[in-house]
Amino acid sequence: MLDVAVTFLADQFNAYLLRRTGSASLGQVVPGGILDEKGNLAIASGTVRLCLVNIEEERVLREQVPARIMRNGREMVLQPELKLNLTLLFAARMNDYPLTLKALSNVLTFFQGSPAFSAEDYPSLDPRIGRIVMELYSVGPETLNQLWAAVGAKYQPSVLYRARLVTIQDQEPLGFGAPITDIGLDLHER
Repeated sequence: MLDVAVTFLADQFNAYLLRRTGSASLGQVVPGGILDEKGNLAIASGTVRLCLVNIEEERVLREQVPARIMRNGREMVLQPELKLNLTLLFAARMNDYPLTLKALSNVLTFFQGSPAFSAEDYPSLDPRIGRIVMELYSVGPETLNQLWAAVGAKYQPSVLYRARLVTIQDQEPLGFGAPITDIGLDLHER
């Protein structure tokens, strides 16, 4: 599901960029790592790289009880859904600094205008994900420095977002059973 969520966000931004500018060639979002396997910067010139830098469990909205669903007339018990918050790094690399700032401005403008995505409003969003809410994630210079050091690259102009409530649900059942259709309690027999 992580790959589906990240690809969906990149596709939505790229469609927005095409509508807004008439071209996806300047500032197109490309999902992937910041560095290639040799340790070189993997952000192609003229693009914005979208990189997943952290995954956190959403503990406040955590389900405690296994999910019960009906499939083919049988009840299935599944592990509770895992709700995640993803920290996403958008790093721009353009031919000059003003274009880099413009590319990042487009990212900020897009998510300011479209902060939430649901399967009802966006048919291309996998219904198993349900809903993604984007929040600008502000960090101080020290944290930003540590982030880029952890990634192993020199700083590039970038912006961080938190994608909230990406849902993962394992479809391997814990158990099967026939649905309960009657409680079997006759009050007059007591």
